Amino acid sequence: MKVIISAGGTGGHIYPALAIIHKIKEKEPESEFLYIGTTDRMEHTIIPKEGIPYFPISISGIDRKHLFRNFKVLKDYRKSVKDLKKKIKEFHPDIVLGVGGYVTAPVISTAKKLGYKTFIHEQNSIPGVSNKFLSKYADKIGVSLEESIKYFPKEKVFFSGNPRSEEILNAKIVPKKELGLSKDKKLVLIVMGSLGSTTINQKLKEMIPVFKEKSYEVIIVTGKSYYEQFKNDRIPNNVKVVPYLDQMLGVLKQTDLIVTRAGASTIAEITSIGLPSIMVPSPYVTHNHQLKNAQALEEKNATIIIEEKDFTKEILIEKIDFILNDTVVYEKMKKSAKALGVEDSATRIYKVIRTLIDGE
Repeated sequence: MKVIISAGGTGGHIYPALAIIHKIKEKEPESEFLYIGTTDRMEHTIIPKEGIPYFPISISGIDRKHLFRNFKVLKDYRKSVKDLKKKIKEFHPDIVLGVGGYVTAPVISTAKKLGYKTFIHEQNSIPGVSNKFLSKYADKIGVSLEESIKYFPKEKVFFSGNPRSEEILNAKIVPKKELGLSKDKKLVLIVMGSLGSTTINQKLKEMIPVFKEKSYEVIIVTGKSYYEQFKNDRIPNNVKVVPYLDQMLGVLKQTDLIVTRAGASTIAEITSIGLPSIMVPSPYVTHNHQLKNAQALEEKNATIIIEEKDFTKEILIEKIDFILNDTVVYEKMKKSAKALGVEDSATRIYKVIRTLIDGE
C-alpha cells in the first residue's frame, strides 16, 4: 500500500495519524508512506524522528482577528497546491489520508481533483473548519465521537473511534521505579496537552506545596516551554515535575487518576483503559469543542469537569480527594470510562481504507 498522510498543528492530530500508520505497517509491512505537514509546527520535528519521509509545505490557518493577513494565507495556499500537484503525482499513492489541521485542506482537495482515493478523520465532537470544507472531497470520513456523525454526509461517514485507543492497549507499561515513584502509592498525572498551558501552570505552581501532605504521588507535565518556570521551586518528595513524557501511554497505564484537557486523543486513550479523570477543557479552541467533548463523558459519570476559570487549588484538591478516597465513586468512574472506549479503532480505519483501495 502506498499512502500519503497529512495531519498537523497539535499532538491531537499527529498522534492519531501515527496510530493509523502503525496499523497499516502491522497489516502490510511493505507499505510506503509520505507524510505532508507544515514547515514550522510539531509534526515537522516528530515525524522525521519516526523515520517517515516528510514533505513540508508553507501554510497557515485563516487569521480571524487580522483579516488583511489572509492575503498571505491565500498566496501560501496557492503555492502549496502547485507544489502538492507535482509531489502527489510523483509519489502516486493508493490513497491520501487527512487526520486534522489546516495543512490537510490543500492536500486532500488537491489529491481528489487529481483522481486519488481520499479519507479524512475527525477527532472532535464538532468538526473543524478544514474537515467541514474537505467533506465534499473525501470518499470516506471516520469520526471519533458519535455526536459528530450528523455534521457529515450520511453515505460517507462512519463511527471509527480514535485510533489512539488501540495504541495505548498495546503500549508497554512503564515501571514506577523508572519514574522514581513508589509502587505502593496511588499516582495522579496532571498534563495539559502536548504543549502545556500558561494559565494552568501558573496555578499549579501555587498548588505544589499542598500535595506534600497527601498520601498519593503526583507527576506534573508542564510542556517544554514552561519547565524552566518550575526549576527553582521547592518540590515535595511525592511530586515530580517534568517537561515532557516520552512514554506517555506506558505511564497512563500506571496512573490512577488523570487531570487533563479534553482533547479527543486524550479521551480515546483514557476511555480505552478505563482511567478516571478530572477534565479542564481548553476554552481557547474553536466552538469550545473540548467542553462538549468532556460533557459527553461527564454525562456518563466517566469524568468530573472543572472549567479553567474555576481551576483553583481548593477545588482541584477537593475533587482529587473525593475520587481517590471513595472506592465506590472511583470504580463507577473507571467502569463508565471503559464502557465508552473503542478498542479497535485503528483496525476499523484500516479496513475502510483497504476497501476503498480495492474499490469495493
